[in-house]
Amino acid sequence: MLSNITFSLNEAQQALNNLLNNHEAIQSIEAAAQQLITALEQGKKVLSCGNGGSMCDAMHFAEELTGRYRKDRPAYAAIAIADASHMSCVANDFGYEHVFSRYVQAHGREGDVLVALSTSGKSPSILHAAEEAQQLGMSVVVLSGRVHEPLQQLSDVYVCTPAGQFADRVQELHIKVLHIFIELIERHFHPENYQHSET
Repeated sequence: MLSNITFSLNEAQQALNNLLNNHEAIQSIEAAAQQLITALEQGKKVLSCGNGGSMCDAMHFAEELTGRYRKDRPAYAAIAIADASHMSCVANDFGYEHVFSRYVQAHGREGDVLVALSTSGKSPSILHAAEEAQQLGMSVVVLSGRVHEPLQQLSDVYVCTPAGQFADRVQELHIKVLHIFIELIERHFHPENYQHSET
């Protein structure tokens, strides 16, 4: 059992090291954060979505923006698409692949940002959401674990964090990227919260 624990931790460490050494991915993280900052500066909002564990990450991202990440500051406009009644209604009436796109259609506005999480980069429900967001004039930021997948063509910024053959390692990197987004947003709007931290 101990060997399994150390193997798992080493694998996670290697995935993070690979991301640190991936200049293209680092640049895409910066570009995505700038999209979010620009939208919030203009009084727009952020919608986030994902399936399974990625939905949990999308919810965590939104609540850290509307609540608190590290220190107190005003709330930022963010909504995770996770309303159970909406999702069950749409899944029943239109099919699960439309649960996110219908919400984007209802609440998305030009200039908003959709942060879409898909470890595979080809989830039908996320693809439909990205398509709808584009039609509305929203920016689309995708977090994925695979390159050259359909979602890449539907995104303004495609943050790819390859981390092995299973989704859990990709999700671990996604939550790190989402935390970086929040920190960069806070550093932009409330730099005083980081006066005593490393730059």
